Parts: sequence; structure tokens; C-alpha cells
Amino acid sequence: MSGVWEQVAGIAADILGVKKSSLDANSGPEQIETWDSVEHLNLVMALESHFSLQFDPEEMDRMTTLGRMAEIVEARAGGTHAR
Repeated sequence: MSGVWEQVAGIAADILGVKKSSLDANSGPEQIETWDSVEHLNLVMALESHFSLQFDPEEMDRMTTLGRMAEIVEARAGGTHAR
């Protein structure tokens, strides 16, 4: 997933307070103790800000792992990389 994945993982590491190297596409609330509903919203808002996107509720509901988040961002951003 290249650059988008790297950016999503970096943002998630910052928001969730974990090492980026500990994250993979399957990382989600079940694997990361600090990932609760509040941090999920913080992560979604950080992604929206970073990639200049606004996700709809259905997209947010599908954001169950970092891999899914990166896929949704990549689909919405058209494969272009923000910042």
C-alpha cells in the first residue's frame, strides 16, 4: 500500500501512542489497548485533516483495522499522497 500505508501507520502510531514498527494492516482495537472509541474518532479526524478528506459514517464504520483505513484513504484520495 506504499506511501498511504506509511502515512496512516505514522498517524495511528502518534494518536494511539504506540511504535509504528508494531503496527500492521491487521492492527485494530482488539490488538491495541489504547484504541477505544474516543481514540478511533481522533484517528479518523487526524486522517481527514492530513489527507484533506471527509469520511461518511459508513466509511468510518468500515475502518476496523489500519489496513482498511489505508484502503479507504487510498480509494478516496485517488492514489495521490497528501503532504
